[in-house]
Amino acid sequence: MIGSIIGAIVIGLILGVLARMILPGKQNIPLWLTIVVGIVAAYIGTWIARLIGIADTPGIDWWEHIIQLIVALVAVGAVASVYSKRSIKS
Repeated sequence: MIGSIIGAIVIGLILGVLARMILPGKQNIPLWLTIVVGIVAAYIGTWIARLIGIADTPGIDWWEHIIQLIVALVAVGAVASVYSKRSIKS
């Protein structure tokens, strides 16, 4: 149980940071929000991979990770946009 929670946090951190590095411009969101978005993106990406039948492959699940990263890119971009607009109004 603890191992899966720590694993989700690590994967969320990696996906969130990668998404922030790939996206152009500056994403004005805190690190904790980046991790949360990355965790959610990992779960959604795995769900999509299972839907299309590529979640369980021998070796490293590269296609699943690519889908997770794409979801993280979209999610970090969307959250950064909403978060920055929210910060400006405050």
